[in-house]
Amino acid sequence: MSQTKQIAHNTFAQIAGKAISTILGLVAIAIMTRSLGVEQFGWYATAIGFLQFIGILSDFGFTVTSAKMLSEPAFDKKKLLNNLFTWRFVTTIIFQGIGPLTILLFPYPPQIKLAVAILSISYISASLNQIFIAFYQTRLQTHIQAIAEVISRMVLVTGIALMSVGHLGFLPIMGAVALAAFFNTGYLWWKSEPIRLQTNKDITFAILKKIWPTALAVIFNCIYLQGDRFILPLFVSQTDVGFYGAAYRVLDIAIQVAAMIMGIMMPLITFGWSRNLKPEFEKQCQRSFDLMSLLLIPMIAGIFVLAVPLMNFIAGENFAISGNILRILIISVIGVSFGMVFGHMALSIDRQKNALWIYITDAILSLAGYLIFIPRYGIYGAAYVTIFSELYAGFFLAWLVIHYSGFRPQLFTLFKILISSLVMALVVYWLQPLNIILSIFVGTFIYAILAIVLRFFSPQTLKEIFSSNKNKIAENRQN
Repeated sequence: MSQTKQIAHNTFAQIAGKAISTILGLVAIAIMTRSLGVEQFGWYATAIGFLQFIGILSDFGFTVTSAKMLSEPAFDKKKLLNNLFTWRFVTTIIFQGIGPLTILLFPYPPQIKLAVAILSISYISASLNQIFIAFYQTRLQTHIQAIAEVISRMVLVTGIALMSVGHLGFLPIMGAVALAAFFNTGYLWWKSEPIRLQTNKDITFAILKKIWPTALAVIFNCIYLQGDRFILPLFVSQTDVGFYGAAYRVLDIAIQVAAMIMGIMMPLITFGWSRNLKPEFEKQCQRSFDLMSLLLIPMIAGIFVLAVPLMNFIAGENFAISGNILRILIISVIGVSFGMVFGHMALSIDRQKNALWIYITDAILSLAGYLIFIPRYGIYGAAYVTIFSELYAGFFLAWLVIHYSGFRPQLFTLFKILISSLVMALVVYWLQPLNIILSIFVGTFIYAILAIVLRFFSPQTLKEIFSSNKNKIAENRQN
């Protein structure tokens, strides 16, 4: 198989894998919500929110930093991979091992504290996955990541289904969630090059130099990204946490799509900037901007219209309130998506330090907002502060990249996407009440037709993407 065909195959495999894993993830949520009910799903959301807060707090930006460094020609790739894995392993054991113990300081029911203990194992696995994911991203072998995720989701659905059929209760279901994470890490490790614990003074110094601004940014990111799910259980009932958590599990799908896009595009952006190929850099930045718009804007429009029937379909009628929350939260994806695009660009052009003021001020404002509005307005206060925090970060990160790189996104494709998404949303809204599956099918069909007619992306653009990827692989192998 030629390199170009192999890249096309890998890209298709990743997209297909993400689609399958998303469906399986929704199936898992559907089983859990119906098996646990609103309050016990709130227990799960509280435990997950607590661990995600610790996980992001101790993330240090290893995935994006690893992808960037593995795309650069400075060090031997094998030694660099070993060093990155070693330091991720050390930080994971220290922070993910000790951090979950702090749950004992909070006034939560014993079931939540036990769930944190069980689920913390899965977050250790997820932390180690970061290095493998970065490695596969730089080699454009992200199909391996997709396969691992599908395997993990299959184990998740099977495990949760068995626990639910057996009426084994809350904690065994948490055990099934933790078990699925092991299969993900196991497959990624099995398919990678042999990795051993290794440190090198020069490489370690380079890692620390690259990672500290990102690590500091991630710490403040954690406050505005996870602050709502961390603070909310302290002020509202577990039932309300369940409603909010169910909506957020659906929202996470859009966030994962954004992360997938930038996982594909960031090595190409870094490749152009690190080699002073400004036209190539700007081309890949524009493609990232357009691709993010192409996939997420219609998703935002569709979910906004169908939020309530969508949550009824996924989680059951007991979670109808989650639909109202989802309709608010989905607006924040505008900030999430463009914040992710321009945040990755800022990292690619080594402007992490310049971006720190954005994350710090966002964290301060968001934390103040959560503490003021959650006690007064509960889950709705949390949702609106989340919208503010994401839009704030997205706007100022865009300004930062435009200021320092000179890249200015062309907005014509974005305009066509906005018009098409609006038309799609209006038609779907007009057809209500219609079966949710038919509504999604009609909306997708309308948007696809408009995309073809208005030529969002031409076949030539796809060929150029494959060509760029092929050249990048060739040079990385030479280095």
